[in-house]
Amino acid sequence: TNTDNPFGDNNLLGTFIWSKALEKKGISHLDEKDLKERNKRIQEDNRLELQKVKQLRLEREREKAMREQELEMLQREKEAEHFKTWEEQEDNFHLQQAKLRSKIRIRDGRAKPIDLLAKYISAEDDDLAVEMHEPYTFLNGLTVSDMEDLVEDIQVYMELEQGKNVDFWRDMTIITEDEIAKLRKLEASGKGGPGERRDGVNASVSSDVQSVFKGKTYNQLQALYQGIESKIRAGGPNLDIGYWESLLQQLKAYMARARLRERHQDVLRQKLYKLKQEQGVESEPLFPIIKREPASPSDRLDPEESLEAQPGPSSEPEAEQDAEAKGEAEGEAVLMEEDLIQQSLDDYDAGKYSPRLLGPNELPFDAHVLEAEEDTHRLLLLRQQLQVTGDASESTDDIFFRKAKEGMGADEAQFSVEMPLTGKAYLWADKYRPRKPRFFNRVHTGFEWNKYNQTHYDFDNPPPKIVQGYKFNIFYPDLIDKRSTPEYFLEACQDNKDFAILRFHAGPPYEDIAFKIVNREWEYSHRHGFRCQFANGIFQLWFHFKRYRYRR
Repeated sequence: TNTDNPFGDNNLLGTFIWSKALEKKGISHLDEKDLKERNKRIQEDNRLELQKVKQLRLEREREKAMREQELEMLQREKEAEHFKTWEEQEDNFHLQQAKLRSKIRIRDGRAKPIDLLAKYISAEDDDLAVEMHEPYTFLNGLTVSDMEDLVEDIQVYMELEQGKNVDFWRDMTIITEDEIAKLRKLEASGKGGPGERRDGVNASVSSDVQSVFKGKTYNQLQALYQGIESKIRAGGPNLDIGYWESLLQQLKAYMARARLRERHQDVLRQKLYKLKQEQGVESEPLFPIIKREPASPSDRLDPEESLEAQPGPSSEPEAEQDAEAKGEAEGEAVLMEEDLIQQSLDDYDAGKYSPRLLGPNELPFDAHVLEAEEDTHRLLLLRQQLQVTGDASESTDDIFFRKAKEGMGADEAQFSVEMPLTGKAYLWADKYRPRKPRFFNRVHTGFEWNKYNQTHYDFDNPPPKIVQGYKFNIFYPDLIDKRSTPEYFLEACQDNKDFAILRFHAGPPYEDIAFKIVNREWEYSHRHGFRCQFANGIFQLWFHFKRYRYRR
């Protein structure tokens, strides 16, 4: 207590007041209540100051963490670039080692087929090296196991060369696999197996089929290939699908041989021309050989007629080959530079490069006809505007496309696959000419980092992209009723329930237009990018799909 304490202080229980400090600050005249309020204010200010200091410290730590993260990302990018360079150097080293092993085996007389092919393809870049034989002649006399090893070696070379000479290696792969199939068919027929039945082509017509394929150029074989494909797609009750598919497989090999043969001839002509230039021998300029292909009966016939209606074992195939060879010999000619110039002048004098006059019945259904006076008036206005402003203004379509392309990100791609609408009639078709509206659509793709993808993929090896939304921009600049707003209708796809048909309807003079999209639930929230508006003649429908997250 104030009276009983070992300190002899009579004011022990009272609050200590530092009178000297108060006098020095000039507040000694304040009473106790005012001093308490002043102390509370000072404590509150100190607390606020401490909070500000703490907030600044947290911001500094956050900025430091962000800087460290950016430095880590930069370091990762540098390491990725270094690893990519190192990987390219490693692939180049393995390629050089493979070529060196091929040279050593060729020098020692134990060359493999892949060594001869690698020597052939490397000789194309060497001006002095000349290979006189086509590359597929190296397959003569090989067994099935040798050819299977050759296919694996070709795959290794395709990976090491990283896209270089990919057409050459692909054609050699097709030819090798065709030779393997032929050898296995011979082995199966020798053992009495069902080789002919699986092949789809009887041995009696196999020679006639080969006689049709032989001697044709790549363009002729490609036309025949397209005809057979169209026939298979057309189908029919009496169509032998196995027979025609077997012909397609054989035709692929003949097309590959034709491509390699034409490439071999081009390389030989170029090297001959270079050698004559280096030796100072006067030679004609190097132009491609133009062949007037003879109109043989097999070229004019339908693929079915040319392959099924083959003659028997008589002299007609030989006569056909003789006629074809004679036509090639007569039609082969090298065009000189003067001939090309004279031919161009003759074409110019004959055609005058003038467009052909079209009649009203030859115009497309959705063509926009413009009168000559209207076009002249519009051209004069544009010229006057250009003289005044000095800048050519954008057209309406250019303005629409520029607005539609605004904000297009790296994860978005142009989407222009239109679904045809059949059997749609319009009551106003006799008054206005129906036409399709122009559009610029975008599809948004990205990665979905669910539990499975997080377990099996990472940012260096991302999962496959999926469709996450669409952005449709349909242009209706010439609507008759400006107050009518275009509408969209989501309809089910009959053939596949994973897709839906999104149809847009506006009114005259525009037809309905439809697109095939992924059938998933939409996100209608504006915070997630949903937009459905019609302004300035552009109907915009932007939406993303909902993301479902698993929770326990």
